[in-house]
Amino acid sequence: MWPLIETAGTALALMLALALRPWRLLRGPLLTPALGALVLLPLLWLTPQLMPAGLRIQLSGASLLVLMLGWPLAVPVLAAVAALVWLLGSGGALDAVGRLWWLGVVPATLVLGIGAVLRRWLPPNPFVYTLGRGFIGTALAGFAAGALMQWAHPVAADQALVAAWLMAWGDAFLTGLLVAVFVAFVPQWLATWSDARYLRTPDRE
Repeated sequence: MWPLIETAGTALALMLALALRPWRLLRGPLLTPALGALVLLPLLWLTPQLMPAGLRIQLSGASLLVLMLGWPLAVPVLAAVAALVWLLGSGGALDAVGRLWWLGVVPATLVLGIGAVLRRWLPPNPFVYTLGRGFIGTALAGFAAGALMQWAHPVAADQALVAAWLMAWGDAFLTGLLVAVFVAFVPQWLATWSDARYLRTPDRE
């Protein structure tokens, strides 16, 4: 049942994302982080295949990609990452779809929802963006996705949820750190950042 749900959910998310024609964003500065993601994320997702068998959890990178590219562009980029993992790794097509769903679509969609809540209820402050969306939002989305994956595909390992919690905070630390750096030095790489909103100044060229 779960492979069908993962495949259908992934296909639906991809269709919704493509319906918004996100490739138009690649004409600007977002082309660089999109290409960077295609190089780095497959390596991140392939790491468990190069290590001894164990817990099926790992860093995702989906939250950072949503903050950088926006959800509509992040989803097809994540699909391309999963395709590269399929081609370069040892898993089959269903494994690649499962990775795309649990490591990509689910945390990306959750962090999008968390970001919408923060935008609605908290003031437009740079610390709310970096700590709320980049750090805490990533941790919550990553843990929720990891817990759901453990529920859908139970593993015979002690403290699996504890490990998922720790990995979620690892993802959150990297995302929060990089988001803070990008806000300071290359805000044009963050589609979800706006100088006009968070700094009350005109957007940078």
